[in-house]
Amino acid sequence: MRLLAVNWLDRENPDAGGAEIHFFEIFGRLVAAGAKVTVVASGWPGAAPKAEIDGIDVRRFAGRYSFALHGRSAVRELLRGGSYDLVVEDINKLPLYLPTLTRLPVYVIVPHLFGATAFQQASLPVAGLVWLSERALPLVYRRAAFHAISESTRDDLVRRGVRPDAVRVIHPGIDSRWYHPDPAVRRSADPTFLYVGRLKRYKGIETAIRAVAAIRAQGRNVRLQIAGGGDDRPRLEALVWTLGLSDVVQFLGFVSETEKRDLLRRAWAHLFPSAKEGWGIANIEASACGTPAIAADAPGLSDSVVHGETGYLVPHGDAAALAAVLVRLMDDPAEIERLGRAGRRFAEGLSWERAATETERHIQETLTRSAT
Repeated sequence: MRLLAVNWLDRENPDAGGAEIHFFEIFGRLVAAGAKVTVVASGWPGAAPKAEIDGIDVRRFAGRYSFALHGRSAVRELLRGGSYDLVVEDINKLPLYLPTLTRLPVYVIVPHLFGATAFQQASLPVAGLVWLSERALPLVYRRAAFHAISESTRDDLVRRGVRPDAVRVIHPGIDSRWYHPDPAVRRSADPTFLYVGRLKRYKGIETAIRAVAAIRAQGRNVRLQIAGGGDDRPRLEALVWTLGLSDVVQFLGFVSETEKRDLLRRAWAHLFPSAKEGWGIANIEASACGTPAIAADAPGLSDSVVHGETGYLVPHGDAAALAAVLVRLMDDPAEIERLGRAGRRFAEGLSWERAATETERHIQETLTRSAT
């Protein structure tokens, strides 16, 4: 099986995130099973034009913001010079409309679509471009098979006009041998909550900060740790200073996987107040470590948190509601442990091996259908 794939970034890119982890965890396993995979991705200053990651042949073209202009020509060039069975497009930024370049079967991976949330993150012209580009998906990709990573993403695709029978939900995995509780790592003595991820406006981190401010206004002791980097950090730091929270809100910046795991184990809960996600893998990482996840009741996040069982869902943007849930946990440590145990069981039912097996089966079915 020879696959030509497009992912906006590759896993070595400094801006790589959950979409890249998802892609390489799955397709690295397909390579180990015998597939040949070439990935077209954007580069960055100083990046080598070619690399091999988990056996995947990575070709880098242009940069993150110019890839939309050059990615299609790179794919066209590789299609002319190579022999492939199927084209994979991971739509985690702008779609490149690859079905218009080839008659080969196209397999589309969709973490999530931005929709109106693009206007919360980007300038009006850029957000408008993203919104318009997604509107054409049902028509341009009418022959494609869709791999959605959550039920929320599937429902979004169907609402937009994609045929329900063209969409398969395949949940991401988790390495539950790496992410696991450790009796030697105890929760922080003070009530400490954690956010792990990119610092982007649509992630809703401001809601978590304002929830902490509300709890502090009650005279309660609480701390918030924010791990990760992104362009919203200066605005968030200014908000923390304005609210007088500099002594209780800590910006950790980039953390290693080992540091992240220890932070998740020590936290009283992981917070994910985003407006929209494909899945919310950090919620599952927290669950695997035996830590509850408290998230916005938003697409994707409502699939990775089982409300009342592995954590809680609160209305998006409602700092008062989030504060109330956090106070509830602060007053009932036994509830934290109950949710953590159920979260661990939930995470144990997910694996990258399962995700890769289901993806390979779905691709083979796509190839079979295209041959008939």
